[in-house]
Amino acid sequence: MNSSAPVQSQSAPILSVKGVTKRYVAGGNPVPALRGVDLQIDEPGFYAIMGQSGSGKTTLLHLLAALDRPDEGQIHIAGTSVHSMDERQATQFRRRGIGIVFQQFNLISSLTAQENVELPGMLAGEPAGAMRARSAELLERLGLGDRLDHRPDALSGGEQQRVAIARALLFAPPVLYADEPTGNLDSASSRRLWGLLGEIAAERSMLVVMVTHEPAAAANCKRIFVIRDGRVFTHIDTEGLDAAGVAARYQQCIREA
Repeated sequence: MNSSAPVQSQSAPILSVKGVTKRYVAGGNPVPALRGVDLQIDEPGFYAIMGQSGSGKTTLLHLLAALDRPDEGQIHIAGTSVHSMDERQATQFRRRGIGIVFQQFNLISSLTAQENVELPGMLAGEPAGAMRARSAELLERLGLGDRLDHRPDALSGGEQQRVAIARALLFAPPVLYADEPTGNLDSASSRRLWGLLGEIAAERSMLVVMVTHEPAAAANCKRIFVIRDGRVFTHIDTEGLDAAGVAARYQQCIREA
């Protein structure tokens, strides 16, 4: 066995973050973005990381998605030691071990919806026939079975985001991250997408983690991890709470922090 490969454990939590710090340099001075984050999720489901702009939530998501490395601390995802990956391992992990959906849809304008979904498989050298069948299945499940041959400019914002979700699910990863996924959508499309992410988590028994600052979005999740000033300092269980209830509980947490 290659001793440099990420360590895996079948009994590990789906997501474990311990003592993670991250600093950036601005004007020659170190600026702390994360100040010792601890976070653990043991069960599949739809979860949120909620915080205001500058709280560190997007920085944390980038570390969880192996898009950046922490300065200190450990990150384990589905038993894999993400914090110790080199660039090659991180690239492979992003391709197959997780799915990522961003606020910007990041679709290629010259490709059809189906081709956009197939693209990661093509880049990985997967058989074209298998990728075509898989992409069609995913788009059909997401309500886009009649849009396979449409290019992005012929799709609504909500449809484009669903194409991006299908692409993120191509390799059936155990974890899906969504970074403010409805920031460019209208309210109706946003509500549909939040519901869809919850359905995906339940149907596929996978972990879906959404970064958001919106109580209406976070109310769709089973638990909200609240981040402020670079620390996850509490959580909110959403059972029985609507958007207004989440907003009130969140503000209470901020006042008591």
